[in-house]
Amino acid sequence: MSLLEVAALKKIYSTRFGGNKVEALRDVSFKVERGEYVAIMGESGSGKTTLLNILAALDRPTGGRVILDGKDMSKIKESAVAAYRRNNLGFVFQDFNLLDTFTLADNIYLPLVLAGRPYKEMHDRLVPIASTLGIQKLLNKYPYEVSGGEKQRAAVARALITDPKLILADEPTGALDSRSADELLRLFSEVNRMGQTILMVTHSLSAASTAKRVLFIKDGVVFHQLYRGNDTDGQFYRKISDTMVLLAARRDRG
Repeated sequence: MSLLEVAALKKIYSTRFGGNKVEALRDVSFKVERGEYVAIMGESGSGKTTLLNILAALDRPTGGRVILDGKDMSKIKESAVAAYRRNNLGFVFQDFNLLDTFTLADNIYLPLVLAGRPYKEMHDRLVPIASTLGIQKLLNKYPYEVSGGEKQRAAVARALITDPKLILADEPTGALDSRSADELLRLFSEVNRMGQTILMVTHSLSAASTAKRVLFIKDGVVFHQLYRGNDTDGQFYRKISDTMVLLAARRDRG
């Protein structure tokens, strides 16, 4: 059974007074297997942000289903959504979403604090994650005392500490310089090799080329996908780039 199944997903927004309707997602269907690393690409307005919000249980679809580990997310009661999100999903955002008044360690602990976990359990979970991400010496620092790349590594640690079924990453390299972005993508590949399933929305060809599969969204539908296979990052980068050029040419002709 797939870890994530998205079936015939639709999302229609009404304007403020209901006069016009905007179809953000028309018929999105795909599956993600356990241990996959999938990137989602598309132009602004293609529907990928709407899709991510629905997968994150921040929004509900107009039609279709999202099933995570056998659980239909539409069946979750509103009162239980926050706990479900915290227990099953990890999030990595472009702007880090760290609290400046908390140390990096306390920021990382936050989802476990909200879940009522004891301190020893939180500490025991953090030690191997901090080692993997190379942030052991930064844990007592505050976000304003570290670099953007270090902030993002702390954000990844916060996403991992709940042992989520799925990590959702929204433009995770968008606020980083090229060196920090490369380091973050290396870490993503490493935690994926350890078995973590990752779904990443990105505009970056470099980021997408580190994934195992790329889904392309256009006008609210998944219209193409590429598998890495045995390609190197460079070879996969060229295939993704060629696909984007082809799609842009079709758009211009159409």
